[in-house]
Amino acid sequence: MRFTKMHGLGNDYLYVFGEAPENAAELSVRLSERHFGAGSDGMIYISPSDSADFKMRIFNADGSEAKMCGNGIRCVGKYVYDRGLTQKTRLSIETLSGVRQLELHLAGGKTQSVTVDMGTAEVGNDLELRVGGGSVTCTPVSVGNPHAVIFVPDVAEAPLLELGPEIEHHSAFPGGVNVEFVQLTGANALRMRVWERGSGVTMACGTGACACAAAAVSKGLCAADTPISVLLDGGTLSVAVTDGLILMTGPAEFIYEGETLE
Repeated sequence: MRFTKMHGLGNDYLYVFGEAPENAAELSVRLSERHFGAGSDGMIYISPSDSADFKMRIFNADGSEAKMCGNGIRCVGKYVYDRGLTQKTRLSIETLSGVRQLELHLAGGKTQSVTVDMGTAEVGNDLELRVGGGSVTCTPVSVGNPHAVIFVPDVAEAPLLELGPEIEHHSAFPGGVNVEFVQLTGANALRMRVWERGSGVTMACGTGACACAAAAVSKGLCAADTPISVLLDGGTLSVAVTDGLILMTGPAEFIYEGETLE
């Protein structure tokens, strides 16, 4: 099996053009392992779609299937355009959370960055969770997948490794949840770190950045209708929130080509 390793701000996946095989979950666990495999946050399969230009299926490093990945879908746009699978710079991509629209921004005939219409964010009421021998307050947000957004004074001091896995599997989130610790660093500027459901700590999470921006707008911490800069471990995304609708813009990069030996 041939695959392409790509990343969006360090959130890296192995991309395969074709339908996901029956053992896709097992393959993702094996190939995502960073010492004995290719090393990634998971695998993404790209295939034709009956309802959009292309379809993507996302398998996390633990084999679970994700509904949506903001960094991953930007890479899908670069993959299909730069590989000559389409000449469109406006694309529709089928995901388990619905069809998402992409706008590709080109430089030298190649995709440099991608804007994704992430749809509507649903910001819930704050929840107090008993974790780590104490309690934390989180804001639940759905961006096609679930997030628990926790605002902190200093994200560098946030107990991501300690509380991330506990909150991911908290009874308040029966299907699991992505966990973001976020700090307001300036006017329409956020700093975020993430524990992704099924993958653990990652360099970036596109849906997480959108969830944090939506929560910040809901709380009056950031302005709507104006791009919000969200700094992640792997770089910066630009997120605009208008009436709950979210546009996310960021880069997508190829890393290398690979082929499995068995």
